[in-house]
Amino acid sequence: MSSVRVLVGTRKGAFVLESDAKREKWDVSGPHFAGWEIYHVKGSPVDPNRIYASQSSGWFGQLIQRSDDGGKTWSPMDNKFVYDGVPGTHQWYDGTPHPWEFKRVWHLEPSLTDAETVYAGVEDAALFKSSDGGKSWAELSGLREHGTGPKWQPGAGGMCLHTIVLDKNDPGRIYIAISAAGAFRTDDGGVTWKPINQGLRSQYIPDPKAEVGHCVHRIAMHPSRPDTLFMQKHWDVMRSDNAGDMWQEVSGNLPTDFGFVIDVHAHEPETIYVVPIKSDSEHFPIDGKLQVFRSRTGGNEWEALTKGLPQSDCYVNVLRDAMAVDKLDQCGVYFGTTGGQVYASNNAGDSWAPIVRDLPAVLSVEVQTLS
Repeated sequence: MSSVRVLVGTRKGAFVLESDAKREKWDVSGPHFAGWEIYHVKGSPVDPNRIYASQSSGWFGQLIQRSDDGGKTWSPMDNKFVYDGVPGTHQWYDGTPHPWEFKRVWHLEPSLTDAETVYAGVEDAALFKSSDGGKSWAELSGLREHGTGPKWQPGAGGMCLHTIVLDKNDPGRIYIAISAAGAFRTDDGGVTWKPINQGLRSQYIPDPKAEVGHCVHRIAMHPSRPDTLFMQKHWDVMRSDNAGDMWQEVSGNLPTDFGFVIDVHAHEPETIYVVPIKSDSEHFPIDGKLQVFRSRTGGNEWEALTKGLPQSDCYVNVLRDAMAVDKLDQCGVYFGTTGGQVYASNNAGDSWAPIVRDLPAVLSVEVQTLS
């Protein structure tokens, strides 16, 4: 019988939540790495026992932790992030150049085919790859050598490479997103890259239609249709049907098109989920009502999903890596909040229930569907 493991990264540790296929009762373990900031936790789709965690501290720096027994025990990787060539510079908001520096790992993306291969998106924005399970890392330096780097600017959270999307049908194709530079694609495994921001419009930058400089919050893809991408941008929900070469807005009837997360139903590639937030200055739900919005038409037509969610006096945020879906027949959807709640729906969003409360602020939520 199938089961589900939900991996939660928070400001003060990681938590592992497990349930059977009914997803009604949950066992909770943690906090792992109590007191440490865990930016992202993600399991391998190849080896169900392999989990990676990004552990960060202003005092002790960055570590990659690895578990080979489903999160019961962990080992720090003796990893060194190696940079090829000259680190280079990027541009700060005042227009002055700043040298590139390594600060933290925002996102870990295990390979879809090889348990020993994992990618890391870091701040300042760069992409790294490990072929030995996280023990050593090498930069895919073609991204920063693309030539647009001096035009990249940090978003409110920093100059972060926060999204990595792999194409299971084409091992050479990888999508990444950077705040605030935009989306990029490689078709040769990271040797060369191209910006894929045509069709995006962004206020408050010198050229609203610029090749780079857009604040992309998240990209999602359904594995059965790798050329169709969905994007939650800093304002605007977008869609591309040609691998990011052109985007169109699909915000439709959303009450606001600002938010951080976006995800796709496991079995219905036209069913997508977002969590609208009031504005870029007020990072909380409209009117204090926590609502997930679902489109079954790939955008433009949206419905509010509220059953089981607080509909008054709720002022939490849902961050960009804090939503995930499982692969069970009745697709489950999960998200975590800055108030420390993790909500789950075992019926594709029709109703919700908190599976754990009062955690530290949730930074990431990922799911492993286990046989």
